Amino acid sequence: MSRRADPKANPALRSAKGIQMDPVAPDGKATVAMVAASFALALVFMFSPLARPAAPVGALFWTLTATLAVLASVGIRRTAAIRGTGGGFYASMTAALFGFWILYFWQLLVVAAEVPRVLLPSPALIVASLWDNLSTLGGDFVQTVIKAVLIGWALGCGLGFLVAIAIDRMPFLQRGLLPIASLTSAIPLVGVAPIAVMWFGFEWPSKAAVVVLMTFFPMLVSTLAGLQASQRLERELMHSYAASYLRTLWSLRLPSAVPFMFAALKVNASLALIGAIVAEFFGSPTTGLGFRISTEALKMNMTLVWAAVVVAAVTGTTAYALLSRLERRVAFWHPSVRGRK
Repeated sequence: MSRRADPKANPALRSAKGIQMDPVAPDGKATVAMVAASFALALVFMFSPLARPAAPVGALFWTLTATLAVLASVGIRRTAAIRGTGGGFYASMTAALFGFWILYFWQLLVVAAEVPRVLLPSPALIVASLWDNLSTLGGDFVQTVIKAVLIGWALGCGLGFLVAIAIDRMPFLQRGLLPIASLTSAIPLVGVAPIAVMWFGFEWPSKAAVVVLMTFFPMLVSTLAGLQASQRLERELMHSYAASYLRTLWSLRLPSAVPFMFAALKVNASLALIGAIVAEFFGSPTTGLGFRISTEALKMNMTLVWAAVVVAAVTGTTAYALLSRLERRVAFWHPSVRGRK
């Protein structure tokens, strides 16, 4: 075969035949060395006189900042392009690099431009406030996450799953329950939170009730969609084997619905946290992440407000990551999970 007829040598034939050639991945050691050099330059610049509050922010400062931004972008892209046996490590390294550079430029620009801490505190001040108020934020975490969010999320998702099974088994319920369920999802949070406080008191049960209301409908809809995801030929095959509804549900339809249910679980994890925090704005005891954010914002103690926000953000991210890992273990056979990197 001539070079002109070779699809690997001729880009036109390669695109016409639908052949995709993988780009050459950068070398891992060279990428790590470049990232380490970028870190060293960043640390030197951070502690140099140019980055101090008293120093004027001039052309040299912006030139070095732009250079670091370019190095950071190149390092992240090269790390993300690495494939091979260490792909999982480099995937985690890519996320860590991205987070590091965001925090770095945040700290650098806020300190150099002398931004008031009331408008935007630096990450160093937020970490210091988090450490100084660790016991207070720990009590807030228990009140909001362990009690309200976790219990409300479990009840809401469980009720949504059970109602979905009931609707699937008795289709006539769909005409009555689905409109009511969609109505509950349309109720504004700022309207239902004060009502829940009046019904269940100022403690965590009122916040858990709000979380149940927010997580019920997404789980219901996702489970119903997952139960209908099995193919018609597969259901007919189970029918030809004289399989009962429960046997078909357990062996065919629920496994097909697992990715849909995990999608709802992950979405509900964030919704539950947001709902509980917002509900605490309308009445709570002297603990809770929402209570801490609202009271400290009135005192203009924005570093503690940001520390509480960091606790909530890390909690939501951790919950999403744990559910994603559990999904890969439970539904490892499903194409939607198997195709993930």
